[in-house]
Formats: sequence, C-alpha cells, structure tokens
Amino acid sequence: MAMKITNFISKKSIALNVHPADKNEAIDMLVDLLMTAGTIKDKALVKRDVLRREAQGSTGLANGLATPHAQNNSVKKPSISIITVPEGVEFNSLDGKPARLLMLFAAPEKADDTAMTNMGRLAVLLMDDEFKENLIKASSPAEVIKIIDDKEAARAKSETPEPDVSANTKIIAVTACPTGISSSFMARESLKQCAEKLGLNIRVEVHGAAGVYHALTDEEIKNADVVIVAASKRVPLARFDGKKMIQTAVNTGIRKPEQLFKRIKDGQAQIFHATEDDETLGEKLFKKIKSIFS
Repeated sequence: MAMKITNFISKKSIALNVHPADKNEAIDMLVDLLMTAGTIKDKALVKRDVLRREAQGSTGLANGLATPHAQNNSVKKPSISIITVPEGVEFNSLDGKPARLLMLFAAPEKADDTAMTNMGRLAVLLMDDEFKENLIKASSPAEVIKIIDDKEAARAKSETPEPDVSANTKIIAVTACPTGISSSFMARESLKQCAEKLGLNIRVEVHGAAGVYHALTDEEIKNADVVIVAASKRVPLARFDGKKMIQTAVNTGIRKPEQLFKRIKDGQAQIFHATEDDETLGEKLFKKIKSIFS
C-alpha cells in the first residue's frame, strides 16, 4: 500500500483556531508542534532554517495559505505541523492577505524520495480552495486527518498519467525553490492547470528536495519551442541553449502562470545563450571527455 500524506502528520502536530500575534509567533507555534510530536530535536535550528527560507521569499502564498518549510538534520523524519487561524495572521503573503491555514513542512537533509514526493503532493492539493477552506473549518485534529485522506483518495482516482513524449509539446518548463519541498511542486501544478485551460500541452520538470522529478528528455527539449524557468535557485540551463526562454521566480509560476503564457503569446520569450556558468559539473565533464575522443 502506498504511503499516505497523513503518515507525516500527527494529531499532536495540529492546533486549530489559534491566535498568533504575528508571523514570528505563528512560526514558533508550528515548530513547537513538531517538538511536541517528537519529530524534531532542536527547535532553534529548525526555526533558523524556516526564517532563512522566508528571507529568500515569503511562503505566504495566496488566499490565506502559508507553507513555511525547513530542511536540516535536526528533523528526525519528514513531518508536517498545521495551525488554523480563522481571523488570519499577517505573513507577508504574496497577495497581501493574512494567512489562515499554515503548514510547516520539515525534512532531514537526506530525506526519503517517496516521503518528499508525498509532501509535495499535499502542497499541490492545497491549491484547491475548497479543500483549504474545509481544513480551516475543521473542528478537531482527527477531522483534519480525514479531510486530507479523503482528498488524497479522490485525487488518486481522478489523476491521469503523464503525457507521452510528443512533438506537439511545444512548451516545456522547469520549477525549483530553495528547499524544494512545496513551492516547486505547486508551481508545476499551476503551470499545468493554466496550460490545460488554454488548450496547450506542457511538460514540467520539478527540482525537489530529494532530486529531479518528471525529468525532461532530450527529445522533449529538442521538440520544444519555448522553455519556462520558474525557479528561485540555480538549475542547469545549458541544455536549453538556443531555445526561447522565459525566466521568473517560482512564486510567479504559482500565482501568475497566465502572465507567463501571455508573454510567450506576445513574443516576449528571448533566445537563451548558455555560458560556462550555466553548465553543471556533469555537462562540463561530458564535453571534456567528448573533446578528447573526437
């Protein structure tokens, strides 16, 4: 049986209808819950990394959702804490609205790939406003667990497989965030949903905490006309040399995907010319070996 998202959530790590005075206190509550659940060793180190991630860009997203996260070895195992703040708390959110549902995603530095994928799946589910509101209205930790289990089961039934490699896939994308726990997965989902509404095919590669998911193939890159890079950390770009490209932050991929497709439609994608800095160590080594034997 596949691992469930709620395997990472303890009833002890959920607090409903709380009233933090500000963002700092909200983060303290979330970290304290993980300590109570026994999934972290050092509150100070976990909070330090949460704040470092916030300094790179707020995880207060839109419509009352915030997904702070941290990854370090003070975390014993991948785990999630949850608070609901029905009246909202200021979280420097991207849309300027207070956060009402806050989930802290925490993971060890070398986290299990399956665990990280499932945590990313929860981040994707949170893009459904009805699901999010149901969690905010929950009256007990047990109800929160049930709402998540039911949503995950419904999603599994409705999911379609990744499309086959196709010459018709003219837009490809890469998403990445500093820790790769939630935002990169959410950006992928947002781009896919927007493309579907516009009648477009898209393939999206995700750079997550445990590695690369849905990796683009050489054939897909060759056939593509445009590459969207929605990333807030460095990703390998040399393979896209000569392709038209739109580069933006990961949060734009989450909140404003339609703007990216409009820029493509309006001819604003620019030809990307790779430099040596855009190559990964593996790409450089391959070129060196090739030059020796050619």
